[in-house]
Amino acid sequence: MPTFERINRLFPVWAILLAVIAALVPEFFTGLAGYIKTLLVVIMFAMGLTLTKSDFARVVKSPKPIAVGVLLQFLVMPLAALVISRLLGLSTELTIGMVLVGATAGGTSSNVMTWLAGGHVALSVSMTMVSTLISVIATPLLTLLLLGQSIDVPVLGMLMSIGQLVVAPIMLGMVIHHFLGMHVQRVEPALATLAMASIVLIIAIVVALNAGRLTTLGPIVALAVIAHNGIGLAAGYGLARLLRFDTRTARTIAFEVGLQNSGLAVTLANQFFSAGAALPGALFSVWHNVSGSLLAGYWKHRHVSHAPPATATPRR
Repeated sequence: MPTFERINRLFPVWAILLAVIAALVPEFFTGLAGYIKTLLVVIMFAMGLTLTKSDFARVVKSPKPIAVGVLLQFLVMPLAALVISRLLGLSTELTIGMVLVGATAGGTSSNVMTWLAGGHVALSVSMTMVSTLISVIATPLLTLLLLGQSIDVPVLGMLMSIGQLVVAPIMLGMVIHHFLGMHVQRVEPALATLAMASIVLIIAIVVALNAGRLTTLGPIVALAVIAHNGIGLAAGYGLARLLRFDTRTARTIAFEVGLQNSGLAVTLANQFFSAGAALPGALFSVWHNVSGSLLAGYWKHRHVSHAPPATATPRR
């Protein structure tokens, strides 16, 4: 399907184009806010159509990448948020917002970007689930340790959301793949196009919903968020390669560490702190989708090792 493949190669272009249009004319997209969850389900279902139970079986047999990714998730990101905030002289409420973003689990967008970049989707989904469970303790604990602030994490709501938006549609896709695998393989480029269109539309909606805030955040907060996201992506990929994980696994860990559940950070900031503390999370929601799209588009056409994680152990 050369037409779909040509469209898919321009993924970063579509992401930037729609983001710019949404920032300039937000009313085109704000009315679609209620469809974000539906679009995410569509993406996860399309992703599930490309997966099999053996993909997850390999992850279970090789848990080291999950352990490394989760460790980086809750070590690099919260500390990087605090250091960046101190270096840039951010206010207390903005520093709180930055640390909240850093202390949350990986976002569901990491699963999408991993798929589009040719990473290991089963590993990404598994890491998101594990980091979300750990965040029940890690997020409030890290916030308390780094800021001296106490918060309550809505664990049940988080788990239900992941179950509805991630696990259920992926499992349904896997069931269909089990019975119609040959037919699914023929339309995989079209599935990738469907997922790409959905994530680009989500980016546009998120940008549109935050268009007013984008003008008030100021360049210093934008710099902080961009640096935070960049450190997470670079640390995830760089340390994974340093540990001799294969390329697919390294890409997966990079997205899991660099793309946070910023929506939860915004919710926690509004609930326990202030609207100002929610601003870094709002901007992160916009930026990590754009940066993730650009990186996924770049990696998609770079050489990738297809060795499964089970073989991605350090050489002795």
